[in-house]
Amino acid sequence: MPLILLIETATDICSIGLSRGSRLLSIHQAEAGYQHAGQITLLISRCLEEAGASLAGLDAVALSSGPGSYTSLRVGAATAKGICYSLDKPLIVVDTLQALALAALRQEREEALYYPMIDARRMEVYTAGFDASNEQIAPPQALVIEKHVFSEQLQAGHRIVLSGNGAEKCRPVLPGGNILYSPVTCSAAHLLPLALTAFEREKFEDAAYYSPFYLKPPNITKPRPRLQ
Repeated sequence: MPLILLIETATDICSIGLSRGSRLLSIHQAEAGYQHAGQITLLISRCLEEAGASLAGLDAVALSSGPGSYTSLRVGAATAKGICYSLDKPLIVVDTLQALALAALRQEREEALYYPMIDARRMEVYTAGFDASNEQIAPPQALVIEKHVFSEQLQAGHRIVLSGNGAEKCRPVLPGGNILYSPVTCSAAHLLPLALTAFEREKFEDAAYYSPFYLKPPNITKPRPRLQ
């Protein structure tokens, strides 16, 4: 059974897990406030120590691919690529939104449409739509939360399950009734099912050329020109 290091850094939570087959051996995470660079190595060491494992003994590294925080995704990607490249380990990339949707599906067990949401700026979230088989039905997008944003789905009689750290933005705006809120947020544990499937299918990424899925360019404030 493969030993897989699981890395989730798409949001403000830096989450690291270690799995053997379908069993989660260890998980450590910190609400790093997007300061993942100062936490990730320590969390990896804790997981390995707790499980009595080593980086050399890994069979693969699984990484949450985004969308999410630009800086946080880069930290996770750099760490995963460094391990894979230096130790010649395969890199598995897991869609952050699909992992969130699957975790919510397994918890809620609702015949519904699943929209995982990752907090973006202001009233915006990164989201995509998934059905009750975890098949994608709406592509990833940066969505501004407005009152009628799910009106078409609701009018068609669908129940909607929202999850992720962006879902709470919807409560004051969206109608109740057929909109449910799952407490599921990003965690390395949620990467495991999809990572294991990818490993079994030998669906690996080239670590040398991999880049995270940012969806939108970073919000970088340019310095104001100084008077000469």
